Amino acid sequence: MPKHANSGFSRLTRTHKLSVAGVAAAGAAALALSVVPGNAADQGKTQATAVENAQPAAFSAVGTAGRTQQATIARQADSSAAKGKAEAAAKQAAAKKAAAEKAAKAKAAAAAKAKAAKARAAKAAASRSAVRTAIPAAAPKPAVKPVVKRVVKTYPNNLDGWIRESLDVMAKKGIPGSYNGIYRNIIRESSGNPMAINLWDINAQNGIPSKGLLQVIDPTFRSYHVSGTSWNIYNPVANITAACNYAAAKYGSMDNVNSAY
Repeated sequence: MPKHANSGFSRLTRTHKLSVAGVAAAGAAALALSVVPGNAADQGKTQATAVENAQPAAFSAVGTAGRTQQATIARQADSSAAKGKAEAAAKQAAAKKAAAEKAAKAKAAAAAKAKAAKARAAKAAASRSAVRTAIPAAAPKPAVKPVVKRVVKTYPNNLDGWIRESLDVMAKKGIPGSYNGIYRNIIRESSGNPMAINLWDINAQNGIPSKGLLQVIDPTFRSYHVSGTSWNIYNPVANITAACNYAAAKYGSMDNVNSAY
């Protein structure tokens, strides 16, 4: 038989099936009554009565089955609703738990980030401190001495300048003498001529003539030469300072010389 021959029947509910069964039973009873002979009238009456009693029972069974089905459906609906409510509550609880876990993870991540930043800052501070410690403090700069500008004293290139320059040299060396004492002896000995030379006195006769402003012989000039002056006996300043040094040793000062010495 093709599969679709019973497709309509298979969709009948249990109540429908019971109703059909009851109708079928009643039909069968009526058929039995019609084929029974006349002397069996009582038997047919009895069977008719059975059919009549069977119909309410069948319908009663159908009604009970319907109520049972309805109760079952109601229970199934209640169970489905309870199940849906439980599933919704479970989903809500799971979502709340997931949100709490996410918040906890975010908080932990923020705390870790803050801790890492603090550690980096501490490390950087320690590094800067180490650098400052490693670099020695700059040595204090030495005090700058004031620059004393040395003024070079100049003297005129004449008798006055020569005497004054000689007096400055003598003062540094501790040799006594005055301007007047030197000037007076120069005028008597050479008339102020630095190239003067005596070729007729005893010194000249002995081969050591007197020379220069204060007529000094070579041995005396070399013995009483003053450092810082020229070794040329005709140099005016060198001649004056050497002669004054000799006079200081022999007479106490050139100021005490009033004639040949």
